[in-house]
Amino acid sequence: MGEDGFNVAIVGATGAVGNEFLKILEERDFPIKSLALLASARSAGETLMFRKRDIEVEELDEDSFENIDIALFSAGGSISKEFAPIAVKAGATVIDNSSAWRMDKAVPLVVPEVNPGAIAWHKGIIANPNCSTIQMVVALNPLHQKAKIKRVVVSTYQAVSGSGQKAVDELSQQVRSLFSMQGVKKNVYPHQIAFNCLPHIDVFQEDGYTKEEIKMVNETKKIMDDDSMEVSATCVRVPVFFGHSESVNVEFYEPISPEYARDILAMSPGVAVLDDPSQNIYPVAIEAAGNDEVFVGRIRKDSTVEYGLNMWVVSDNIRKGAALNAVQIAELLS
Repeated sequence: MGEDGFNVAIVGATGAVGNEFLKILEERDFPIKSLALLASARSAGETLMFRKRDIEVEELDEDSFENIDIALFSAGGSISKEFAPIAVKAGATVIDNSSAWRMDKAVPLVVPEVNPGAIAWHKGIIANPNCSTIQMVVALNPLHQKAKIKRVVVSTYQAVSGSGQKAVDELSQQVRSLFSMQGVKKNVYPHQIAFNCLPHIDVFQEDGYTKEEIKMVNETKKIMDDDSMEVSATCVRVPVFFGHSESVNVEFYEPISPEYARDILAMSPGVAVLDDPSQNIYPVAIEAAGNDEVFVGRIRKDSTVEYGLNMWVVSDNIRKGAALNAVQIAELLS
């Protein structure tokens, strides 16, 4: 970093996460000397506002990373596979939001509240985890440090924004069409998403699990550095615009009461506890949207196992689940 800050590039600047990068970098007053906005040829020439200044979007190419210190990638796995090594060779540190590098043994997979030390061994690329994994490990790790986790069973209720702007538009259009007594068009999802739930995120594998579910299993173990932890996931797309919700069942090796768990989580970085069902206080997606925290509530004992808890975990998937986590990683580099 120079005296005036970092030279930063955003790859995929015109997408939903790219736009969120701009908002968060500005909100957190990240030290930026220069900012390059990169996207496909289709988006080149557009302008985006940053710190009250219009910046023109440039076409991503092999020469885009000259003099760049930090490159924030959010343009899909194939783009990351091709251009992240080019950026590193040019001298940049890449923070990648795709799944391309997450399980590479040479690439740290980082959630700053959980494993910030992993950044120290990066070789130019740092991976940002899957959105649904991030919020879960932020809630699980403080408990794991007090009473080691044996097994996790998670069911997710994931917003359409996790599929990109086209999915947000599709849900909006389907709702309008249905209220107008018209047929719906399906482009992003194989079934109608409006007023529906789809137990299908990413592609199905031979064992019947989806890639999204497998990501949650493998990424959780890598981030929390515990291959002995058993994780089972079912991932569901729901007709919500922003905010992923998760029902998380946790089995521990030793006792941990709901009251103790609440106290631990209330003191944990990045966590907000909303847990008073008698007053209808618990996390909901519509209130988590636009906020940085991972919200946890409905913490209660699971009486079917010796040491178990159930909890409800909600977070904005575009903020903490993507852009904010990446910017927090960048802050650790400064």
